[in-house]
Amino acid sequence: MQIRERLVRRRPDPAAEVDAIAALAERLAVLLTAGVPASAVWTHAGAVSTSSAAHAVPTDDDLVRDAAASAAAVGRPVSSAITAARRAAPSSSGHWAVVAAAWEVASASGAPLATSLRELGSALRDEAQLRREVRSALAGPIASARLVLALPFIAVLFGAVLGFDTFSVLIGNPIGLACVVAGAGLLWAGRQWSRSLTERATRSDADEGLELELLAIAMSGGASVERARRLVCTALEQNGAGASDGRASGEVIEMAARAGAPVAELLRAEAARLRRLARAEGAARAAALGVRLMLPLGACVLPAFVLLGVVPLLVSVVSATLGGAV
Repeated sequence: MQIRERLVRRRPDPAAEVDAIAALAERLAVLLTAGVPASAVWTHAGAVSTSSAAHAVPTDDDLVRDAAASAAAVGRPVSSAITAARRAAPSSSGHWAVVAAAWEVASASGAPLATSLRELGSALRDEAQLRREVRSALAGPIASARLVLALPFIAVLFGAVLGFDTFSVLIGNPIGLACVVAGAGLLWAGRQWSRSLTERATRSDADEGLELELLAIAMSGGASVERARRLVCTALEQNGAGASDGRASGEVIEMAARAGAPVAELLRAEAARLRRLARAEGAARAAALGVRLMLPLGACVLPAFVLLGVVPLLVSVVSATLGGAV
């Protein structure tokens, strides 16, 4: 059981931590709606641990949540407690910064915390879904890349099984040693190239709508446009939740002013549109990865296959033939 738990921890689900934070935000919203005071909701929400099992060792996320609960219980700013706890717990989820920023904006603007946290939970669920969809789409190309990278080693073993002394050629022949050096270099380059392509394909842009969500929270509390922007910029900067150039929010606010439409709803609609766009772009990157992985395959892995598998086999055959002739 312990071995299995260690293996699971080594291969975490990239969407699991986002889902855990989203679930916490939703629990907080439900408790606030039920009339639980804001000073006590963190303690009650923390009764269900963010760890995968109640008996597990507390994670850094649990420590951050406990710090928020302690701060809320004594009336200290929750967002500051979360930020300080995140610095002391480097393995905690980066999405705690989003929770801290949303809590700070809602508290400063007088916006309903329950509604704000419910919207935040929905946004985080969208990001978790995006990560799962991208991971699922990339599973095939990544598995194929790993299999292809193993081909040169399979070729060496195959030659040995057939009775050819490929290992002796690789370590005891100048040609073999040159093949080992060149082939290993090509395999390393192919692995790094493939990893770079994969990391670019798995990059998530689902948090692009964060500024719009925070602006909607601030303005739903009655804050003016300028004050809402100041609150959001301050919250993003202090909590390390990222920043934005403000162009998307500026266009939405101008359109709402011209049309006389509710700004908060338009901001949330634009944030949802950005998340849908990020999801489509993520799926497109995942689909393109299968083709792009052919580049390191053709430029690095196949030449390494020839150097490590085919050339030693030919040298072994030629040496055996010449030795037999003599």
